[in-house]
Amino acid sequence: MTPKTTGLEFEQTVLSLDLKIEEMRALGLDLEPEIQKLESKRQLILDKLQAHLTPWNRIEIARRQGRPYALDYIEGAMTDFVELHGDRAYGDDASIVAGFARLDGRSICVIAQQKGKDTRENILRNFGMPHPEGYRKAMRVMRLAERQGVPVVCLIDTPGAFPGIGAEERGQAQAIAQNIQDMSRLKVPVIAVVLGEGASGGALGIGVADRLLMLENSWYCVISPEGCAAILWGDRLKAKDVAAQMRFTANDLVQMGIVDGILPEPAGGAHWNPAAAIATFKDVVAKELDLLTKVPMEELRQKRLEKYLAMGVWNEGNQ
Repeated sequence: MTPKTTGLEFEQTVLSLDLKIEEMRALGLDLEPEIQKLESKRQLILDKLQAHLTPWNRIEIARRQGRPYALDYIEGAMTDFVELHGDRAYGDDASIVAGFARLDGRSICVIAQQKGKDTRENILRNFGMPHPEGYRKAMRVMRLAERQGVPVVCLIDTPGAFPGIGAEERGQAQAIAQNIQDMSRLKVPVIAVVLGEGASGGALGIGVADRLLMLENSWYCVISPEGCAAILWGDRLKAKDVAAQMRFTANDLVQMGIVDGILPEPAGGAHWNPAAAIATFKDVVAKELDLLTKVPMEELRQKRLEKYLAMGVWNEGNQ
């Protein structure tokens, strides 16, 4: 599947081959042997690209137009989705989608951060940057799931919580902190999956889980490379250099014990074959749910707390 975009700089060879293949098929001639050769060459190039991706390349892929977003995973991997709206205090935040669905016949609660696929939808979804009412809506629905004994699946994809004055006035930091506290105590299994970007407290607000998983080309960090470069060097253009040192990729975070597993993507990224990426997501999440629902609830909650308390290294000493 060829994403309908101009593509990234390192993808141009693949996009050129796709154009040639489309042109040959449009001729209506018996060119199948030649087309198969081009498709084989295309796959070899994608495999090579995947093997040599830099951390900055993964940032680019995570942000790339055409990459499947949360609603694509909900629509492709789940059935009977019913969305719930509002935080019952201020309003409804469209950047967070919350509701109930079925995954392989199992009832689940879904909390997802949703970006837009065009300018109009991005404005509606606030570019995937939640307001405090979004986090409060998410927690309201998670508490409902807890009362019903339904496991929670959170889909993370945000450049960060919205930093506007209105959001701060309505308690952005408090809403995120409250979610972190309350999610650590939920009496149902929780799985969180980073689909694309997992930036800062915006991701943490729905990211406390028994299993934290990442797609192969996603990233998860306390700050974006641009933000880090701006703070340390006063120059956002140094983001590419900073990215090489930040250790925000799925492989890095698994090695550090922060992330529990990686969902493999089609060669070159999920945008080349969204259906395959969604099928992998469905299979992995279903298996994780099967494992988690077999663990006694109090044991699961204790392991969740121990998992997060064990993160990080610090020293204590007398002053």
